[in-house]
Amino acid sequence: MSKREGEGCPKRRAEAVQDGDMTSSPVIAAFKVFQQELDTKHDKYERLVKISRDVTIESKRTIFLLHRVTSVPDVEDVLKESDVKLDGVRQKIGQIAEELRGEDINQFHRAFTPGVQEYVEAVSFQHYIRHRTLISLEEINARLVFMKAEKVDPKGSADSLPMGAQVLTFQVMPSDYLLGVADLTGELMRMCISSVGNGDIDTPFQLSQFLRQIHDGFSYIGNTGPYEVSKKLHTLRQSLGKVEDACYTLRVRGSEIPKHMLADVFSSRAALIDPDEGVA
Repeated sequence: MSKREGEGCPKRRAEAVQDGDMTSSPVIAAFKVFQQELDTKHDKYERLVKISRDVTIESKRTIFLLHRVTSVPDVEDVLKESDVKLDGVRQKIGQIAEELRGEDINQFHRAFTPGVQEYVEAVSFQHYIRHRTLISLEEINARLVFMKAEKVDPKGSADSLPMGAQVLTFQVMPSDYLLGVADLTGELMRMCISSVGNGDIDTPFQLSQFLRQIHDGFSYIGNTGPYEVSKKLHTLRQSLGKVEDACYTLRVRGSEIPKHMLADVFSSRAALIDPDEGVA
């Protein structure tokens, strides 16, 4: 064996030893831990997105159902059916609460906020139909308390079974509540048009006063709230303008226009609002 070949073998052995040290390096081990944590976080984020989509879909279906109250003889039947649907939505939100147990909610907020906003819109719409008032954030959160069953020792006594249940709570953020209420105004505007089309001339005046109160409340927030609120304030003003326009037409020309044509008149009239008003 030549001298050059003899010198090469120890070098190759040194490189092999160095590669072995790299695999057992504390830096590499730390990065593997970081990789596992990031993968776990990304998987949880994707699960929350999927649950949020389910919450959004079921909440929209509840809203579509509630719009039937303007055309059915028994409103209570529709409200009872909506209660069942909202209970199902709350079970989905319970899955979100389970995923967020022990986690920083701010890290995952963007994953589930669309569904939560749609739920707020649906539950506040139902609350208005039933009570003619705006549901509070505290009332919404009070319904988002869940009992999570835990595995218990089968050899334990019957008295120990309740200890296997754990209480989970989900708190809707104020920003999600505001955005959901802002979207509610569009549904109330549609309810106004449907009510007039079915010969109900009292509901538009009630809605006009209610929407004006909501608008005044959002005006106090101004530009200090979330950016999305300032954007939706423009849509809120449009909805309020259309409802007030409908009330004006009812008051001034209601006796001239047949009731079955009033809805078409309101739908074709646009509110005279500056397109840039309310947009930050």
